[in-house]
Amino acid sequence: MQQELRFATFNVCNLAPAGAKLYDNLAPLTAAQYAAKVAWTAHQLDQLDADVIGLQEIFSLAALRDVLARSTRYRDAMLAGIEVDAGAERLTPQVALVSRLPLAATPAAYPAFPDGVAMPAGSRDADRFARAPLHAQVLLPDRRVLDVIVVHLKSKRPDYRNGDGGDDPLLYAQANLRSLIRRGTEAVALRVLLSQLSEPAHGGRRPRIVLGDFNDTADAVTTTIVLGAGAWCQPGDELSGRMFDCNQIQLRQDRLRHVGYTNIHEGHYMTIDHVLVSEEFNPASRYAIGEVLDVSYLNDHLLQQRPETSDHGQVLVRLRLYGARDHAEA
Repeated sequence: MQQELRFATFNVCNLAPAGAKLYDNLAPLTAAQYAAKVAWTAHQLDQLDADVIGLQEIFSLAALRDVLARSTRYRDAMLAGIEVDAGAERLTPQVALVSRLPLAATPAAYPAFPDGVAMPAGSRDADRFARAPLHAQVLLPDRRVLDVIVVHLKSKRPDYRNGDGGDDPLLYAQANLRSLIRRGTEAVALRVLLSQLSEPAHGGRRPRIVLGDFNDTADAVTTTIVLGAGAWCQPGDELSGRMFDCNQIQLRQDRLRHVGYTNIHEGHYMTIDHVLVSEEFNPASRYAIGEVLDVSYLNDHLLQQRPETSDHGQVLVRLRLYGARDHAEA
């Protein structure tokens, strides 16, 4: 049985067909630029060589299929995502998942917030994610089912109202606050979704992994909301329901050579893309079925700044499933 599994998250940065209109300040890709984007993205996928990859900023599943066809390791991989209207005046970004492991059920998207979660009154799309999370049930080599959720939370880009400009400090501050409120609300909605997946109606206690661009660091309030840190729990069951940042619980900790960053903004090196796991991959839990061996980052391209590359680094996590011997020793 395969005991080592690899999971990755990859914000590809505006993967769209040549000529597609995305944003007012972004020119559509030419045919040559699209070919370069497809080739680079396929190369990065092959470099990751992960069993399951969550992807963000997918404007077209057809473009992603071109990437997979250009790759060496993913030509026959399963692809899950949201089909968009190719004839739309402007495409919108979505998340997707590529898996070399079989799926136990048809993947599902969650565009709407769970009941009881909403933005403040008057907000645009007050009851919806800006980019719907994608949930896939992945079948592990030991036949267990693993819930994988791919996410892309709201960016820190100021959310201006119609007619607002960036030259007024107050309007700028308020626009940043609106972005924070949306990202925070999406974090609450994601925490609720993760809690619901652990209920008996959704399979009960099953391992979970979140792959995503959180647009915030692991210690930010929005991320800790998703992690569920500090929430009330039954005595003696302190890890139940929580998620854990793989970088914090990996077995290989090298404090003297920590180069884990996935984004560079105004000279600041940040890690805003994360892989989170449930307690089933935390050795401190009595329910552990495996452990996080190590976390690595593919980020050299961030310094090269070629037009076809992404503005995010990729996060790769190696997990080890426990075998019968491990359980016997425990």
